[in-house]
Amino acid sequence: MRLVDSARFWNTTAAENAAIYPAHRYATTPYRTFLRAVDIAAPPAAVFRWLCQLKVAPYSYDWLDNRGRRSPRELTPDAEKLAIGQRLMIARIVEFEPGRHITAVSLPAATAMFGAISLTYQVTPAAGGSRLVACLDVTARSWAGRLRTDMLAIGDLVMMRKQLLNLKALAERSAVTA
Repeated sequence: MRLVDSARFWNTTAAENAAIYPAHRYATTPYRTFLRAVDIAAPPAAVFRWLCQLKVAPYSYDWLDNRGRRSPRELTPDAEKLAIGQRLMIARIVEFEPGRHITAVSLPAATAMFGAISLTYQVTPAAGGSRLVACLDVTARSWAGRLRTDMLAIGDLVMMRKQLLNLKALAERSAVTA
């Protein structure tokens, strides 16, 4: 398997790879899908509450994508109050189901840099807590677009893996203290 293929799917199951995600409805064809997933020992409601924090900060490598400011380690009041059009990192929310998923599409600046992106963060109940799956659909129209997408797959794996692991740790910590 090529490095890029490995970077497109991290810690996912065959069923997750074959699933349909809300992001697909907003994807600009042709596109490539990236999936990343993590098990979290916390109830879906706690995990979803931390997903809402992505309106506040990116929760990956703060020195790189948050101008050196640390992403909050405590829940921000009212961050769970979602609305269509709100900003979510490099995107705007287009659809959400409280407790289940947040779906967004890239803002113009991100689209200019990476191509059109639609993304879904989806939480489902799982044995021992929750399963969090992140789906990114990235436009790949030309050979240059496919090359850009291949490079993005590798870079995004590094950033999103860190993000998901941070959200996991925070949700698990808050579930223990609740």
